[in-house]
Amino acid sequence: MMQKSRRAVLVAAALAACACMAGAQTANWPGKPIKFIVPVPPGGAADAMARLIADHLTGKLGQAVVVDNRAGAGSSIGMDVVAKAAPDGYTIGLGNVAANAINPAVRPQGYPFEPVKAFAPISLVGVTPLILVVNAEKVPARTVPEFISYLKSSGGKTPYGSSGAGSSLHVGMELFLQMTGTRAIHVPYKGSAPMETDLMGGQVLASMDAAATSWPQVQAGKLRALGISTKERAFFAPDVPPIADTVPGFEIKPWHGVVAPAGTPPAIVKRLSDEIQAYLRTPAAEQRLRDLGVVRVGSSAPEFAKVMDDEYEFYKKLVKQAGIHAE
Repeated sequence: MMQKSRRAVLVAAALAACACMAGAQTANWPGKPIKFIVPVPPGGAADAMARLIADHLTGKLGQAVVVDNRAGAGSSIGMDVVAKAAPDGYTIGLGNVAANAINPAVRPQGYPFEPVKAFAPISLVGVTPLILVVNAEKVPARTVPEFISYLKSSGGKTPYGSSGAGSSLHVGMELFLQMTGTRAIHVPYKGSAPMETDLMGGQVLASMDAAATSWPQVQAGKLRALGISTKERAFFAPDVPPIADTVPGFEIKPWHGVVAPAGTPPAIVKRLSDEIQAYLRTPAAEQRLRDLGVVRVGSSAPEFAKVMDDEYEFYKKLVKQAGIHAE
């Protein structure tokens, strides 16, 4: 009994020492630049979003927050770097619905990291609505109900494009087809740009496309917007009704949020979350995100944790019900 008590005292002392060391590390943080892993190429809306946050944090933390683009494999390459980084507050990443929910649901075997458990959520930055668009010359449908009728009359032969198997564009359209009892032919591309070129050219006739890329083409008259993927109308397209007005319960909300490796000290996570939320509440940040087609959120770490859990469970269920698989 005496030996057991002595062991307990030693364990408690060791834990206390570790806590003191962690506290000291947190108190001195940040003492060097912070790496911000962005799992997409430079130049897009997500990259621009990350750079806005990096610039703000650099000014508030007194250390450079350096964006490091690690694109590939549906964002999983970059997020794998974050998942396996030391949880010391010097590596953060831009998580997203593809890497942290859709792709692991589509590819449950051999995915390189746990899509939720491998991360410490910091703040949900924003969501980007998708738009159901069609080729303006070759598809006569002007509303979601008319498009549903068009799909049924075509006997499942209408080709639709996506930015790749397992992308939010792919899964969004498959959910639409499932919920409307229609069929179409999926044509995956290696990114949104080549898909959109073919959509405007008529090689594919429809897409559940990202607003940042499709809306300018809608405004130019090359594509026709039929519906928005969120339950609320988008600020940039107030005349485009939600798909849910016709298909009750339909909603796809691609999101981006800042995460750290699991095990990052809670005090560091909270500091980062507080700074990001404060920035996103400013009119300047809201306008910059609106310019990118992003609906600002700015959440606490616990709120973002719930979103990540809920989204992963949602897509696991959806992928199974719709029979979506990697192509």
